[in-house]
Amino acid sequence: MAFAPHPRASLLLGRLPGPRRGACARAMAPPRCFALELPGCTLAHFAVGNDAPAAHPDPRVAALLGPPGRSYALCVPLAPGAGCAARVQAARLHQRLLDQLRRGPLQLCQLRRLLCYCPGGGAGGVQRGFLLHDPCGSPDTRGALLALLDTYQEAPRPRLGEFVGDPHSQVWQCLWELRDGQGWRQVGRERVVPAPEPTLHPVVPDLPSSAVFPDRGAARAVLEACTPFIPEARAVLDLVDQCPERVQKGKFPVIVIEGLDATGKTTVTQSVSDSLKAVLLKSPPSCIGQWRKIFDDEPTIIRRAFYSLGNYIVASEIAKESMKSPVIVDRYWHSTATYAIATEVSGGLQHLPPAHHPIYQWPRDLLKPDLVLLLTVSPKERMQRIEGRGMEKTREEAELETNNIFRQKVEESYQRMQNPGCHVVDASPSREKVLQMVLSLIQNNCKEL
Repeated sequence: MAFAPHPRASLLLGRLPGPRRGACARAMAPPRCFALELPGCTLAHFAVGNDAPAAHPDPRVAALLGPPGRSYALCVPLAPGAGCAARVQAARLHQRLLDQLRRGPLQLCQLRRLLCYCPGGGAGGVQRGFLLHDPCGSPDTRGALLALLDTYQEAPRPRLGEFVGDPHSQVWQCLWELRDGQGWRQVGRERVVPAPEPTLHPVVPDLPSSAVFPDRGAARAVLEACTPFIPEARAVLDLVDQCPERVQKGKFPVIVIEGLDATGKTTVTQSVSDSLKAVLLKSPPSCIGQWRKIFDDEPTIIRRAFYSLGNYIVASEIAKESMKSPVIVDRYWHSTATYAIATEVSGGLQHLPPAHHPIYQWPRDLLKPDLVLLLTVSPKERMQRIEGRGMEKTREEAELETNNIFRQKVEESYQRMQNPGCHVVDASPSREKVLQMVLSLIQNNCKEL
């Protein structure tokens, strides 16, 4: 199962029973709920804690956590309400852990996305993690995990939970802790019990601080936290700081053209700009495009901050150019937001934030275009076009090709964007026909022309 790495993970946030509570337990929150992504991008919910009455979890969960085989949870602790620096640190540690799990003997195990959240929801309360399932239940897997964790000397150190079944078909989580002079020890166990599915996907309240930044300051704070280890982050910030915080559009129209890769954006944007004698701009702009590969290899929170700030640089260019002529923009904020939402919200289409949710609203401090067009083609035709291009792809572009559910979530998120929304254009016909449709939409919606 393909998925993007993310900063936070935990299955060790419940209370440890009895007198054996360690230092890690004292720093942790009360028992929490979990969302496990299963094949087909479905989600199964369960909770861990000894206060709940004994009950068997969802059979799909029990099949993974109980025998035969053995499952483990790994976590990178992150306190609720953690600031930017802590989130960025946890994100990079989480990505390092994921890379290690995909190599060596552990790569033979099944790896699944896991969300840990408070039942009441709220921003800052969600953590993301991994469930590692060894179908053979080999003790070597546990040894390999403990040896992997021994390589982490800095704080916070990833933590480990192990699931076991009992003769009564109850599943338990056993907690591991590294104790001074004693090595790794199991410090307690907790019961795995059912949990209801929340009305809203638990990650959604966290999106404004981790992926879909509501303003320039939120994205800027993330890159500021990256400057000690990503020199290019300072260069991006210097360019952003040269742009006025508030810019206004000129008297000429601004048209944004969005769409998945291989939907014809490059051809259409160039043709439309030629037809209207317009200035053509792109996001991210060329002044930071040279560092795109560096940030594409970083965790979501850093990658999305880079693209968000690119939009603000483009906005400054739009403000200047729209004083003199129409402006066509190849991708803008909608692209940044839709890919972030589709990546961060696990599960399928049904788990996306509902239509009209605030996450689909335009940022309050970003220059707004007059019109946004969304180019679409059928999945089959898009794949045929991609095969003929042979261009280097980003992680998310590669995900679009291999993960049909991810592609659907991106497309649906595009169509839920508001203020402004997207006008959908079928880009399957000939170039001439598509150009005619696009120019007609522009003429009908932009009276300044």
